[in-house]
Amino acid sequence: MNLEEGQILICTVTKIVGTTVFVRLDDYNKEGTIMTSEIAPGRIRNLRDYVVPNKKIVCKILRMDDRGHIDLSLRRVSAKEKREALEMGQKEKGLIATIKTIAENPEKIIEKIKESSSLVEFFEQAKDKPELLEGLMPQEERDKLIKILKEKKAKEVFVKKKFSLSNKAEDGIKRIKSILPAEAKYIAAGKFSIEIKDKNYKDANRRLDSLLIEIEKKAKENGCLFSLLKEK
Repeated sequence: MNLEEGQILICTVTKIVGTTVFVRLDDYNKEGTIMTSEIAPGRIRNLRDYVVPNKKIVCKILRMDDRGHIDLSLRRVSAKEKREALEMGQKEKGLIATIKTIAENPEKIIEKIKESSSLVEFFEQAKDKPELLEGLMPQEERDKLIKILKEKKAKEVFVKKKFSLSNKAEDGIKRIKSILPAEAKYIAAGKFSIEIKDKNYKDANRRLDSLLIEIEKKAKENGCLFSLLKEK
């Protein structure tokens, strides 16, 4: 899998040297660094209140250079992003355990899959397309694995974003109501939220973003002010 700037991933703290935190990117054979200013907002009195060797943390990739150096941030990860990353990590642990109970060469299979995809995404697709497992394991192992994957009830995930809409015209309220989809819920004082549920975060986020783009488009057409509210 290729790394991208802005990507959220789980890391393990390996060491702390001065004001620099070194981490291992768990799903990649790579190392990254976090500067003190990217650990937490404000002044940090004791770095070890936030990070210690062997601690699992969720980071965001800030920059990558041609030499392979990776700058990461801990403080720029939202609570939502952290929750999603940790849930994906738990799903991956479960998949690895399942593969190890079935396959003769589990490490080799896992390594091969991770070259181009995440384990969670790959096996979500493999449930409906068993042919993806061809070349990775014998037919008997494939059949056992697909049976287990299909028997596991897919847990629905939820994604939510908040936004504001305002219009000072006499018929402003009417215009705002015409813009809002059925999924939108009123919070207070021109603030709304939309929550989408799906089988995975990728599809849920795609559907949510599509709805928000449509709301923003209609807001402009109706002379309304639209803005996304930052999650705390």
